[in-house]
Amino acid sequence: MAQSLTIGSHNVAVADPTIPAPPTTPCVVPLYTNQSFDNPSGPTPINYTPPAACPGPWQKVVLSIDMSMLGTNQYDRTGSIWLGGAILYFGTTQEPSVAPPNATTWHIDRDVTDYSSVFTTAQSGHSDFVNYVEGQFDGKLSGSASLYFYPVAHRRDHDRGHDHLQPRPDVVLSMNANQANGTFALNTTTDQYTATYTALPRNIERAYLDVYAQSQSNDEIWYSCNPNDQGSLSFFGCNNTAFRETEISIDGQPAGVAPVYPWIYTGGTGNPWLWEPTPGVQTLSFVPYRVDLTPFAGMLDDGKTHTVSMSVFNANGYFSVAGNLLLYLDHGSKQVTGSLLTNTLSAAPTPKVVENLTTDANNNVTGGNITVTSKRSFTIAGVVNTSHGAVKTEVDQTVDFSNSQDYSLPANSEGENIVQNTTVDSTTTRSNGRWNEVVLHEHRSYPLKLDLGFFQQTDGTFQQYSDVKEQGFRQSVFLQPGFGMPTSASLDNTFKGNNTVLYTATQQFNGTTDTYSSQDYRYKDTFGECYNRKISSKDNALTGWVDGRGCWLGTNNLSWRDQFSRYASDAYGATVQLLP
Repeated sequence: MAQSLTIGSHNVAVADPTIPAPPTTPCVVPLYTNQSFDNPSGPTPINYTPPAACPGPWQKVVLSIDMSMLGTNQYDRTGSIWLGGAILYFGTTQEPSVAPPNATTWHIDRDVTDYSSVFTTAQSGHSDFVNYVEGQFDGKLSGSASLYFYPVAHRRDHDRGHDHLQPRPDVVLSMNANQANGTFALNTTTDQYTATYTALPRNIERAYLDVYAQSQSNDEIWYSCNPNDQGSLSFFGCNNTAFRETEISIDGQPAGVAPVYPWIYTGGTGNPWLWEPTPGVQTLSFVPYRVDLTPFAGMLDDGKTHTVSMSVFNANGYFSVAGNLLLYLDHGSKQVTGSLLTNTLSAAPTPKVVENLTTDANNNVTGGNITVTSKRSFTIAGVVNTSHGAVKTEVDQTVDFSNSQDYSLPANSEGENIVQNTTVDSTTTRSNGRWNEVVLHEHRSYPLKLDLGFFQQTDGTFQQYSDVKEQGFRQSVFLQPGFGMPTSASLDNTFKGNNTVLYTATQQFNGTTDTYSSQDYRYKDTFGECYNRKISSKDNALTGWVDGRGCWLGTNNLSWRDQFSRYASDAYGATVQLLP
């Protein structure tokens, strides 16, 4: 349920739970084994064949990844895994934190059960890890990946039609026209990543889009960017303000919003020592944002060609994006009809920028702050006429963003203190026009409080500090079915850390000081499932952990049955996207 840890270790340590496994023996299908990703000539090919001994449907499918970085120095690298055109994994790597001859190692589990339809037939795929070993950057990257297929826990009951599996998407479609392609680069606001679908099923009842939008290059530390007239103020020299947002459209019509999570990579904020042994939230494995496109299902059922597009507002070179379209079909009908009823989502946000800066006689900024805010509320509703009646889906959502950068710093220094938060409040209502209305309330927040600075001491030496007061991912869900008891679940994953890099008067590296970090991961639901682990480190070594705080008898308890998601699938009709 939790990673095995060792006090004093410099190896990767995270508080995240592992995925609880069903009590059945899985069939394991290797995708690649001990693959080197150094100085690659192209993607690593994957040839997949379904496990003959474990025919679907499966209770659970888990993508298991083991990575290794051997060396003394290397950049953080981006990697992804694809199968049948669908992206299964997207994340970044740990920089070396263990001295040779040992290697820095880490393990990643991804629950990919929702992509089960991809695994039913033989598929080609590829792994896109790119690592260059040259000069002082001697870190060598390698890894293995496998799919674990867990048979249904009670096969006999399932064969008799009594066992219940959560609904899974019947069709999973990549946004890539060519299955051999990887992620797509969006350099500006007007750039679009567009998928054209010419033969969608005619009986789509529900539709979702899993969205990845990873900041790269100039956009890597986008939350520190400034308005173009103050670009030189940014600690990392980037423009277009500190606001980014992913926009989704169908056939050119606004269809949804996917907020950008402020992922920080293991070289992030220019301070790789801060992220040893514990990286930031989701750094090693990004979590996609799932956009509910169900109000558009009736449109998609008309047999015509349709496009789904993705863009990033204020992209400034660049965002790396990917998406999977998930379709749930009406098995009692070959043709579903319907229509879009309401759509108040505007094509683009209208962020507000306020500059409140103080300057000296030479017009150099000496203090003050810059804020950028964005708030938009919208309603999208549609209806589909299914084999079990007309079903109306209404999505009401408010997306609220704020970023404040303060420049009131000591003399002989440069930097900024950043306070940012994104909140998403959604209410999704499903009704068949009679009595069984289902209401799902979801709240998400992405708080970030980060102080960055570079200053000169009185003796001529320099210090660069990175103080992460908070980087969090918070989610709470409340489900009210038409019949049955309401239920809820909550997740809070928070990282805090600090590190100061020392430089000589000639700005040569001279060690680090004040290095410490912690990660606190908490999950709880109304079914009694509970998990908490808080880990702490100092001077890049694990100092301890505490498990089970706030849980019954101080003990972690996560069921392989995933009780909240199972209940939600009964009431809501589709799996609610909620970790763990």
